[in-house]
Amino acid sequence: MNEYEASLVIKSGAQLLSSASSDPRSEEGYAAVQANISEALECIAEALDNFEASSGAPSRSTGWVQDLRRVADDLGE
Repeated sequence: MNEYEASLVIKSGAQLLSSASSDPRSEEGYAAVQANISEALECIAEALDNFEASSGAPSRSTGWVQDLRRVADDLGE
């Protein structure tokens, strides 16, 4: 799987999560959802950081990486 294919998986998962959350059956598992999203955001930030580092171009995503990590930290608390 390449970066593009992986990004499609992330997008599809986000769309499924959005659909599921629009009709929540209960708050059961909400803490686990927060933890999973937090971990996913950390992984996305790391991937974005790695992608930018290997591209050789000036990093345009430094602010995004910091923001993703900040949100991940807030969700993890």
